[in-house]
Amino acid sequence: MVRLRGVRVHNLREVDVDFPRDALVAVTGVSGSGKSSLAFGTVYAEAQARYLESVAPYARRLIDQAGAPEAREITGLPPAVAFQQARGAVQARSTVGTVTALSNSLRLLFSRAGTYPEGAERLDSDAFSPNTPAGACPSCHGLGRVHEVSEDSLVPDPGLSIREKAIAAWPGAWQGKNYRDILATLGYDVDRPWRELPRAEREWILFTDEQPVVTVHPQREAGRIQRPYQGTYQSARRYVLHTLATTQSTTLRKRALQYVEVLPCPACGGSRLRPEALAVTFAGANVAELAALPLTVLAAKLRSERDDEVARVIVADLLARIEALVELGLGYLAVDRATPTLSAGELQRLRLAATLRSTLFGVVYVLDEPSAGLHPDDTQALLRVLDRIREGGNSLLVVEHEPEVIRHADWLIDVGPGAGEHGGRVLHSGPLDGLAAAADSVTRAHLLDPPVPVSRHRAPRGRIELRGVSLHNLVETDVDFPLGVFTAVTGVSGSGKTTLVTGVLAAAVRDHLGASSARPDDEEEPGEVSARHVREIVGLDAVKRLVEVDQRPIGRTPRSNLATYTGLFDGVRKLFAATGQARDRGYSAGRFSFNVDGGRCETCQGEGAVAVELLFLPSSYSPCPACHGARYNPETLEVHYRGRSIADVLAMTVAEAREFFADVPAVARSLDTLRDVGLSYLTLGQPATELSGGEAQRIKLASELQRTRRGRTLFVLDEPTTGLHPADVEVLMRLLHALVDAGNTVVVIEHDMSVVAGADHVIDLGPGGGDEGGAVVAAGTPAEVAHANVGRTAPYLREALGQR
Repeated sequence: MVRLRGVRVHNLREVDVDFPRDALVAVTGVSGSGKSSLAFGTVYAEAQARYLESVAPYARRLIDQAGAPEAREITGLPPAVAFQQARGAVQARSTVGTVTALSNSLRLLFSRAGTYPEGAERLDSDAFSPNTPAGACPSCHGLGRVHEVSEDSLVPDPGLSIREKAIAAWPGAWQGKNYRDILATLGYDVDRPWRELPRAEREWILFTDEQPVVTVHPQREAGRIQRPYQGTYQSARRYVLHTLATTQSTTLRKRALQYVEVLPCPACGGSRLRPEALAVTFAGANVAELAALPLTVLAAKLRSERDDEVARVIVADLLARIEALVELGLGYLAVDRATPTLSAGELQRLRLAATLRSTLFGVVYVLDEPSAGLHPDDTQALLRVLDRIREGGNSLLVVEHEPEVIRHADWLIDVGPGAGEHGGRVLHSGPLDGLAAAADSVTRAHLLDPPVPVSRHRAPRGRIELRGVSLHNLVETDVDFPLGVFTAVTGVSGSGKTTLVTGVLAAAVRDHLGASSARPDDEEEPGEVSARHVREIVGLDAVKRLVEVDQRPIGRTPRSNLATYTGLFDGVRKLFAATGQARDRGYSAGRFSFNVDGGRCETCQGEGAVAVELLFLPSSYSPCPACHGARYNPETLEVHYRGRSIADVLAMTVAEAREFFADVPAVARSLDTLRDVGLSYLTLGQPATELSGGEAQRIKLASELQRTRRGRTLFVLDEPTTGLHPADVEVLMRLLHALVDAGNTVVVIEHDMSVVAGADHVIDLGPGGGDEGGAVVAAGTPAEVAHANVGRTAPYLREALGQR
């Protein structure tokens, strides 16, 4: 047994708990109850601290140390490996191969055992990587595509004249006017419709590399000073490509991307590599061709080519890595598939396969919700992998909300009963059967006697019709989204759910409403998503607003907190600035921000704590000696609103603050929304870095809901129940169904069958993932989809509906 005594980490208060080794142990409880504090903050942190005692002090400085937990005694603890959730690197060079190390083995295979052209020099493995100078195609720098422009992309409306801004790609304001004035000075007719200009003139204006300098005499409004100046001309193509290559501004980059076409690199054909690397073959194919094959096909091809001893060793390693991925249901992916195009479930299993393929023995693996983002059918594959790890002589400590995984566990630790200060106690530690005796457990009812969801059978008030959707694995797919109802989109990981809902539906609505359809990290050009990927769309006029809630974190630093993220802190600061004391001293609302000079404590720069560098030990934080954790300087803290300082307000829980600001509508509205999503226990000043995944997502939802206008809004949510306990899911679903009752439309991508069973309409994609998916398997009410008996969702949906 692993024995923990007197644990005091975050909200855990003098916790004593034992759990067996060589077993699958599930840690459950509502969001914020203390599960992660027990699993990661205590068990993993202590194991890491003990291991680091054997590491040279100098090397310790290079390791991100969790720090030893505060506990009276911990015994029986084996070495630990942590596997925490994290969003993937959203950039073009991250692929399935780089995440799993398949790329490394494949490159080595070509370097050591490839067939080289006669007389060619043997290449190092780096020469087969598009991410190194030795291997990257010099034309596209290893990206496989180039940005190019055309007359159509630069001049969307040829009926306009140059003065009427026909060249839309040019910047607005002064710089665009500068280019137009230069063209007029050079003798071009800027008032003639673009399409009527001679072809040679249009070509020069858009594509010339010349940069003539002329003296411009600008025409300005009467009364303004008009001075001639030296102006340098720059063609529209040169301006757009220079902006993409050099700008650090997300806004400028997004704007420039609207006017380019993304094409395969003409030099490498999209393979991303130099010709020398592409000339080397193995099994009759070059490295780019093998990397583009589905993993199952790649494995079959490699098995037939193991004659050479070197090849035999490397191929064996490749096949073992691929086998781990196939076992987790990822055999349809290719080595060169970019990680930004993967779903959260696919990315999670990639990391799991890469991390857990090792043959370690006697280790405790600490996993953070490994079933998050998985369809129930995928969860079965996950359980088989976890069982094999346990049978290999290891222990598993799994923070989990999925009932199927919890029931499969050998041992259950239930933490609660509530969240925050209302949690932090171990209510049950033992086999699942013993949970029935835990009177305070919220988990008990959902595991032992799960409620049957209620279907509301609302009638739709219209629909959005998508015809001929073709994007990623969706090929000429027709889908209808009913309006005014709750729709759940289901299917195994990789079936096309995210592509359909966020990549097509939400993007089409954004385009229709006039909002930019690109996010800051999008690699593709924004705009016209619907035109490029959908043959026909009907019904968008019925939607007046779009709200998207995704899985991105709400803040990466302690300076982002509940109050600042939701915007309610702006109202609080205005209240303090309006007090008599503040007006007498000339304090504005900015004085009450701990992120800027003025009111904050300068000793800790408004953080409330100072780092104590211990060189060879993890950095320790202690309350600031000047402000004692209050974050503000003494003068600011002297200003009181109803007897409380600004620091006192940040220390309040949402429930306390709701009572305190009951008669301040602007603040109370935000607090009401936070209470409605079940976050009454959080303090207003709680740093974003200390929030669980479920808490962060609900804060994001709350901040959107408090701004909503009633009716005709489309809410799109990507797996909103990820990281939520079944009790928290019930709270969230009540809120989302209330939005539908108010005249809105809710579309969720979801794997939780209790949510799907309570929807009005279900769209099931599949039947499999990757090339085996992308089709609408069934659509209709939950009962209709459950009894259609096609696809992998039906049996699990029938079970959730309490039917056979």
